[in-house]
Amino acid sequence: MCRNIKPLFNFDPPATDEEIHDAALQFVRKVSGTTRPSKRNEIVFERAVSSIAACARELLNSLETSQPPRDREEVAAKARARTAVRFA
Repeated sequence: MCRNIKPLFNFDPPATDEEIHDAALQFVRKVSGTTRPSKRNEIVFERAVSSIAACARELLNSLETSQPPRDREEVAAKARARTAVRFA
């Protein structure tokens, strides 16, 4: 599951709230061991996702780098090329 979490720092444009939420959701799924919580655990599951997303946003806003922002399309193209080689 966590293989779907992508680096979100130092991109132009910056990571969206949706991307951060999706990464937090994948993390909570991995830690909890379930992709869909039971009705009994839905509230705490969503609270955990929200809390982790807020922490991730704070982290991304606080990080500093001297490197220029990376281009999303260029990084995606490199990932597609690696995938093509890996699964060819």
